[in-house]
Amino acid sequence: MTQATLLLPPRTRLSGALSAGVGRALARADVRSVEPGERAQLHRHFQLVPDRWAPAALTRQRDAKDAAGALWLRADPAYMAPDMNGARMLAHGEALALQADECQALLRALKPLFGDAGMLLDAPVPSRWYLRLTPGTPLPDFTPPHLAVGDDLFAHLPAGDAGRRWRALFNEAQILLHAHPANAARQAAGKAAVNGLWFWGAGTLPDAVRTTHAQVKSREDLLSALAHAAGATDPSAQGSVLVDLRHLTSTEMLCGEALQPLLDELAKGALTGLALDFADGRLAQLQHAQRWRFWRRPLQDLQAL
Repeated sequence: MTQATLLLPPRTRLSGALSAGVGRALARADVRSVEPGERAQLHRHFQLVPDRWAPAALTRQRDAKDAAGALWLRADPAYMAPDMNGARMLAHGEALALQADECQALLRALKPLFGDAGMLLDAPVPSRWYLRLTPGTPLPDFTPPHLAVGDDLFAHLPAGDAGRRWRALFNEAQILLHAHPANAARQAAGKAAVNGLWFWGAGTLPDAVRTTHAQVKSREDLLSALAHAAGATDPSAQGSVLVDLRHLTSTEMLCGEALQPLLDELAKGALTGLALDFADGRLAQLQHAQRWRFWRRPLQDLQAL
């Protein structure tokens, strides 16, 4: 028997009515408020020693195993499009489906720009690009791409004097990419151009990453990197399991594909407990003994949780 925890998106993304069985189980659950946001959500399941948030270093270590001793910054390929009010980032990273030869051709054009600034640009995988910097290099605050995509681009560029250098590098990279033959070939093939870089995730590699979960199941790059660092990727390991379902977009998918089968396992005793961790700061704990709370009225939707 084991505990399962589902990592879930904000409840507002999961609209629609709950199924009868799920609504009844959630009404009987122990529910509490926790800190909202992606970073807080991941921190509930992983402990970094020392406690420094460094997505670039963590994914670099998973991708290339050479992150120690340097400061890392993601510089991911992105597609920007102009609109009436300026520009928006419409795609980045894996969504661009860059091929290895395209990636290397674009990197050759960009490396001198960053080399002159004292940084090494490379890409161990085509969807994740990295800048290696000297530890202690002062950096501004950068916005993660999932918070910037689809929004006003210039509202998310690094601000103030600390961001001036990075805004300049952002603009110079756009100029180099705009005229690159690889982008012309992509556009001719009906693909989005790689016409910008998105800087984010700066930091140095923590000494250790720990988790109470024996297994972590996710294809998202940062969570996968945390799982690798914590040694929680063995599918045969016995114990608590963390399952990443942040990609779900409907209550129907949550109830039918995930919750009901797990509730059946809980009822049979195959699971000792089930936790639902929502990114908007709501945590529900379900246990078999809660079946005696039959007086509680079933929930109709997740907003009532």
